[in-house]
Amino acid sequence: MDKNKIIELKKISVEFDGEQVLKAIDLDIHDKEFVTLLGPSGCGKTTTLRIIGGFVTQDSGDVFFNGKKVNNIPPYKRPVNTVFQKYALFPHLNVYENVAFGLRLKKTPDTVIKERVTELLKLVNLSGFEKRSVNNLSGGQQQRVAIARALINEPKVLLLDEPLGALDLKLRKDMQVELKRIQRQTGITFIYVTHDQEEALSMSDTVVVMADGRIQQIGTPVDIYNEPENAFVADFIGESNILDGVMLDDYKVKFSGHIFSCVDKGLQPGEKVDVVVRPEDVDVVSTEKGMLTGKVSNVTFKGDYYEIIVDVGGFMWMLETSDYVAPDEIIGLDIEPEAIHVMKKSEYSGKFGDYSSFSDEMDHLSDIENPDENNTAEETAE
Repeated sequence: MDKNKIIELKKISVEFDGEQVLKAIDLDIHDKEFVTLLGPSGCGKTTTLRIIGGFVTQDSGDVFFNGKKVNNIPPYKRPVNTVFQKYALFPHLNVYENVAFGLRLKKTPDTVIKERVTELLKLVNLSGFEKRSVNNLSGGQQQRVAIARALINEPKVLLLDEPLGALDLKLRKDMQVELKRIQRQTGITFIYVTHDQEEALSMSDTVVVMADGRIQQIGTPVDIYNEPENAFVADFIGESNILDGVMLDDYKVKFSGHIFSCVDKGLQPGEKVDVVVRPEDVDVVSTEKGMLTGKVSNVTFKGDYYEIIVDVGGFMWMLETSDYVAPDEIIGLDIEPEAIHVMKKSEYSGKFGDYSSFSDEMDHLSDIENPDENNTAEETAE
């Protein structure tokens, strides 16, 4: 076994009420790694976390900690601790006693408890809060108490289930930085569950993208963003224009009626492919200089750039540009070879791609329709 490998999941399958929530997944997690399980509601990410913690038992497959099978070992005997979205602090105890709780259960001497609590509160920037009631703390401060309490017993692995979900946007961003700092300082393996792509990309050493009970891709944030393996990953991680294309030869691909140079190779000549072009990687030029031309249908000011939707032969592209262009203007699109990413066709081909129905209002409506990410069939079944 890889000496740095702390957790192995092998062929893990889980079914709830006749629905396959996890489909024979394999996953290795290494020591001192910040790993994020990322995916939409109901993809299986929370179930995976709970299997690692021992809160859910898989129907088939094995879980290993440091090479030892732990399938039937209960949560309290596993070297893990968990921070949930609902922090579950003890309302009748102050900050100090909430953090000290795990050591008190172990009958740890008071001098050691004081030393450890002081150390942990300093780590989470709550020095001086010892005597405060947890009921009088902000959401971010309560979360820091929950993290300190989870770390006091020095678990090998900390499981974090959407812990920032209840915080406002600014506080979420601040806590992202804090969590990464805490993980680096402690050297504890963090396994983090979220549906927020930006959160995953900004915090993680490794991102595990999940959909439909399967792992779609595992990689660094940069790899996941720049080299998505299929249309689902490309669409889920940031904005993407995903087009039907044909690989003519190594480094040559045809899409939108034009032949482009690219950096991809190894596919069959004539093979149908999906082509990904990120909005920020398209240059707006004059129609004479453009490889493609299109008509601007929508312009949205985003602060440091304009987001524009362009009709190119009936396919609606999203572009990001620092220069203003007017609605109904005819523009040229220039795309460098490095900006073109070619993927093999998959079960997700054709399900994502253009922005014909895109609007900020539709995005917000979808948020309203599912305001509670945790209230999914997957979690309800558990």
